[in-house]
Amino acid sequence: MAGYISKYATKGAEAAGAVDGRIHHARDMVTLPVRSHVLRMISTCWWLGGLPEFEPLGLRRWAHMLGYGGDFSTKSRRYSTTLTALRQARADHRAEQQRTALGLADCPTVTIGEWRYAGRGYSPEAALLAASVREGGGLHGT
Repeated sequence: MAGYISKYATKGAEAAGAVDGRIHHARDMVTLPVRSHVLRMISTCWWLGGLPEFEPLGLRRWAHMLGYGGDFSTKSRRYSTTLTALRQARADHRAEQQRTALGLADCPTVTIGEWRYAGRGYSPEAALLAASVREGGGLHGT
């Protein structure tokens, strides 16, 4: 859930569809100028905030901000650098630190920062091998 909300938080409150004023009554949600998806998130924050176990989180107080009471973003898209540029600068800096630590500062290097889903569990061949090991390693079918 945190990753889902952070997706909206990094876009900025206005881009996510959050409203700039607090919601004082549930009936106020009917007139909010937001998309239905955002309204469902705001309504869920309001509903959860009414449950005793979640009351300390102040979800109702911050329902208009999708339950998040902090600052959505400290960077302005218009007057500051982008978060993408900051992430890239940090990645470049850390890569340079790593190259220096390994004694490769003056060598050309390639940094690969791409992740792909490789699958889950065993391939059919690996599953057969694992079953063989579990059963004592003997040959199957003989």
